[in-house]
Amino acid sequence: MRKSFFTNLISLIILLAGYWLHIDWLTLIGLFALSGALTNWLAIHMLFEKVPGLVGSGVIPNRFEAFKEAIRDMMMAQFFTQENIDRFVSQSTQPSVHLAPVIEKVDLTVAYDRLVEVIMDSSFGSMLGMFGGANALTPLKDPFMTNMKSALIEITEQEQFKT
Repeated sequence: MRKSFFTNLISLIILLAGYWLHIDWLTLIGLFALSGALTNWLAIHMLFEKVPGLVGSGVIPNRFEAFKEAIRDMMMAQFFTQENIDRFVSQSTQPSVHLAPVIEKVDLTVAYDRLVEVIMDSSFGSMLGMFGGANALTPLKDPFMTNMKSALIEITEQEQFKT
């Protein structure tokens, strides 16, 4: 059911209750509510539906393209002005992100292991084989991870990283 039906029904019930109970103020409330509800219903109906004999009815379907164009023009003129766009762009700059706490917690063991693989697969791998192979690089693991974290923090704090 439509909401307008319930509005009209409630208004009619109030009007009839006031009339039967001889309560003038309740009758007037019901009368004004019913007249307002019916007027609103008729106005909305006339906007969207052509009613024979009523001038101005069906104005939205008849002038749909003009309404679309007017709404588009209003949106462009009111909301998409150069001033509003500049204000939006200046306010929407991303706040600086501090990645240092995240980088400190990252386990770079995988990066170290991949570096060792690359070294062992390169021409240095055979040379390292004479000095114990990949195990010869184990003392470099902690300094590598510390320096790598420092380098990553330094990179993320550079201005070109933030843009």
